[in-house]
Amino acid sequence: MYFRIIFFLLLTVQTNLVAQNTKLVDSLKKALKLKKEDDSLKIRILTRLHEKLMFSNPEEARGYALQELEISKRINYEYGIGLGHLHLGDYHFNKSSIDSAKYHYHIAKSYFKKTKKIRGLIFVDYTLAEIFKEEGDYDTALKIFHESINIIEHNVKPPYYRQKFLAGSFLAIGACNLDIGKLHLALSNSLKALDLYEKIDHKTRKADALKQVGDIEKELGHLKLALNYYEQALKIYKDFEDIIYITSTNNAIGKVYKLLGDFNKAEKHQLEAISLARQNDVRSSLSSALNDLGDIYITREKYDLARKAFDESRKVSEKENIILNIIDAYKGLSTTDYFEKKHKQALKKIEHAIALAKASNTMLALQNLYSFRATILESLNRNKEAIFYLKEAQKVNDSILSIKKTQQIEELKTIYESEKKEAEITFQKKEIETLSTQAKNDKLTKTLYSIGMFSFIAIAGLIYFSFKQRIKKNKIAREKQEEILKQELAFKKKELASQTLHLVQKNTFINELKENLERIKQSPQLFKIEFRRLVMLLRKESAEDKNWEVFKSYFSEVHNNFDIKLKEVYADITEKEIRLASFLRMHLSTKEIASMLNVLPESVSKSKYRLKKKLNLDKETDLNTFLSNL
Repeated sequence: MYFRIIFFLLLTVQTNLVAQNTKLVDSLKKALKLKKEDDSLKIRILTRLHEKLMFSNPEEARGYALQELEISKRINYEYGIGLGHLHLGDYHFNKSSIDSAKYHYHIAKSYFKKTKKIRGLIFVDYTLAEIFKEEGDYDTALKIFHESINIIEHNVKPPYYRQKFLAGSFLAIGACNLDIGKLHLALSNSLKALDLYEKIDHKTRKADALKQVGDIEKELGHLKLALNYYEQALKIYKDFEDIIYITSTNNAIGKVYKLLGDFNKAEKHQLEAISLARQNDVRSSLSSALNDLGDIYITREKYDLARKAFDESRKVSEKENIILNIIDAYKGLSTTDYFEKKHKQALKKIEHAIALAKASNTMLALQNLYSFRATILESLNRNKEAIFYLKEAQKVNDSILSIKKTQQIEELKTIYESEKKEAEITFQKKEIETLSTQAKNDKLTKTLYSIGMFSFIAIAGLIYFSFKQRIKKNKIAREKQEEILKQELAFKKKELASQTLHLVQKNTFINELKENLERIKQSPQLFKIEFRRLVMLLRKESAEDKNWEVFKSYFSEVHNNFDIKLKEVYADITEKEIRLASFLRMHLSTKEIASMLNVLPESVSKSKYRLKKKLNLDKETDLNTFLSNL
């Protein structure tokens, strides 16, 4: 995929640990400085740098995306322009700047369509579907994700990338089903994704799948199992310094420990999540973790700390307009007031939370808010109102149960249809295999019959031919032997010339490898001892002048002293020019000559022009034709 040896070496560095990941980023930065004049390679390096830093250092990653876009526009590289907008869209999406993200994603999609880049289209569609999901349009999101599976299976051929993209679709479908409460479908698709990521050893995405399976197991009430998945995910995120996901996973682990009653561990993980979120300005995770920390403080009767946490969460959430976190913050503040016997203040805050929940149609939150409002009213001896809100809470609860039952029925139907479809596909595959086997057997039978008939005819013909040839046997044998000797002689000469060309190519390769080792000399101290030994061996193997003399001798034998005739035309011609003329005489293309001499095709073209000029050939005379007729 990449065209330079140095870049290939950099990209194949393993990144399983933090030190290795840092080493890769440093290597890419060095490569970027080395390739100042190579715009196409710079774009690839900038792309890789953005991908490695988009989570651990989003602002630096954004800078690389802007450089990538600027260079692509300057050289009119349309795919690069699409990538630049995709990466800027990713930056804004991770910062929850949805409008800016959409703007860049739509531009990126138009360029990917124009350049027919399937992978780019898949990436954009994934994120746009995520945006639809965040806006509550799960039907559209699921439709996009299911369509992506069909696109991937028919257009992405390399197994690694096909499995990678399919895993991404399954993981996204699982996330959608988790959000709408279809937990069994969510778990099934998420486990499919996890299995594929494990097969291709994609560690960061495997961590995403592990975290999502943990989220589902938590909703199913399997808390210890959820905790196990979270811990596996957190370890991988820490290895790769994915700050955003380290933050959200710590938040999730803290929630589970709170449900398990281990408040010390719950507080520890929430504090770590809050610290990371503040350092990296991840506001959605910050407000969520602050609310969870406030709940822990209330349970431990640390009401001042709880109020402080809830109030900070409210400010952050209102600034970012994160409705669910705003509702949770007001409920937390109301709960704090309630336990401090400030019932009127508690009622005022819970009413504000209810108004927000009604406006956003957040039914699950509304049920808890109605129930808690009834508790506050009861403390104020407003029992009739308390009974009313208890009934309202029950109505919401009944409505939620009804929705859940409907979802469960739909989920069972979807599972049944999926299993039926999979069974049909399996049956069709077996049927195709059976028909294919039968067709092969029929073809084999016909082939054997044809071979038998052909053999019979051939043997009869050979007998007849043998009889006819006996009459002229001696004459034909003599002529044939002479022709064979001529062909063998010509073949041996050409073979010798070919072998000599191979030696020249080998010498070119040695020189190229030597240059690469000279560059590596500046690299890690580990190579110092081996470097000297390798250079000595390469120098010992190098015999460019000798190889060229051998080539000349064989070439002259095959091509009737071509170099001598060439010097007769122009006495001052150099050895390099003779070498070029020899290759042209052999009808090698510019690209083949460039490969053998380890130079760019443009350099060969310039050398051909200079050679033609030195031989005093006019514009109408073709250089290749002239050399062939010499």
